Amino acid sequence: MMHKNIQKLMGWGLSVAIVPLLTPPIQAATVSPTGVNVATFATTTVFLTFLNLNNQIPAEALWCGAVNANGSCVPGTVFGRLPRRYDRSRVSGLGNTNYTDIMSIPASITRKAYQDALRGNQSDFFYVRRLVSTTGGIDEYVTVTCRLTSSGAGVPFSITSVKYQLADGRTPSPVGSGETLPRFGANITYNGTGRLKGRWEVILPGDAAPTQRDLLTEATLPLEERGLQRRYKQLERFDLFLQPNGKVFLPGPDPATLPTGSTGLHQVLLRIEATDNSAGTSFNNISIVPTGGVAGFPLPIFRHTIVPKSSRIALIQPNSNTQIPTGQQLRFSWQGIDGTSGYKLEVKQSDRVIFSALLSGTTTSYTAPPWLQKTSGKALNWQIKALKSDGSILMESETRNLQLTGGK
Repeated sequence: MMHKNIQKLMGWGLSVAIVPLLTPPIQAATVSPTGVNVATFATTTVFLTFLNLNNQIPAEALWCGAVNANGSCVPGTVFGRLPRRYDRSRVSGLGNTNYTDIMSIPASITRKAYQDALRGNQSDFFYVRRLVSTTGGIDEYVTVTCRLTSSGAGVPFSITSVKYQLADGRTPSPVGSGETLPRFGANITYNGTGRLKGRWEVILPGDAAPTQRDLLTEATLPLEERGLQRRYKQLERFDLFLQPNGKVFLPGPDPATLPTGSTGLHQVLLRIEATDNSAGTSFNNISIVPTGGVAGFPLPIFRHTIVPKSSRIALIQPNSNTQIPTGQQLRFSWQGIDGTSGYKLEVKQSDRVIFSALLSGTTTSYTAPPWLQKTSGKALNWQIKALKSDGSILMESETRNLQLTGGK
């Protein structure tokens, strides 16, 4: 019908322009941000959003010193590859057309880029993600420009490590029910500058265990997943501004806020919330995504054990009132407990200690030296004490009697 109408118009002397109907071109995949400053001699972590994916999934990610016209790495310039265990790319956005990615650049990569720059090559290098079509299309490469700089204010604010310690530097050891845990905190290393904002939570015995994604900082998650992490009993909040110094000690919650009535393993979580950070701004086609406090790893858990005050170490051998002939090996054994730093074995005659031994926290038996047999014919008693890291007593056993006889 359309063809006949066109012939009729041409018969009347009118010119007709025929415009073919074209399918709109598919928009190429992009990334936000397209370029970032990275620390030259430290780890840098950046939140990335890959946009406008069209039936594509992320494949390998490489760092290299130069790229081809299609965005792929120039052979011979590759500095390294993102290990699969650190790959946190995840589908995101309306229609699943976006992917979030956490680019964690190890210091080994930036050192190679720095050495390459000393040889006269450009100091900028590239993070290249290959996108693979699920419908048989050609591969696409999306690049992020990485600019070497100091680890100052121009680098995206990210957490690079978290390590817990007691305020007095000692190793955590179990505390008795009703006792107060010593003060503790987190040694945090970071890049850039920004607000460190978040909260301390406690996982009580019987609570569901957190997943690996529950342990990620909020800024590490896609925008739509934030707020979905499992929540536990909140202890305290914190909000402080970090200067570009790279290290900070974050005091833990007031020990008085920690529950001490229930026995068992207690776990304290550090939850770091996302904050605005202009040095690492990412856009997801709808809004700006707060990325301050991103981290490429799950945050560790501070663990401590609360034991009943009335608990005693269970002794195994020798039994109470056992008579051991001279020449027979005298061997003590007991049931080990969790959380002890060591044991102390004491052998007494009346109330006087005639022999003692300090043993490791993994030892649950001990053979007495032969000279102890010289106490033949005398009534003895023995006891085991579990020790904390500072040498104080964590738990004791009952006292058992024994006697070394002269016969064989």
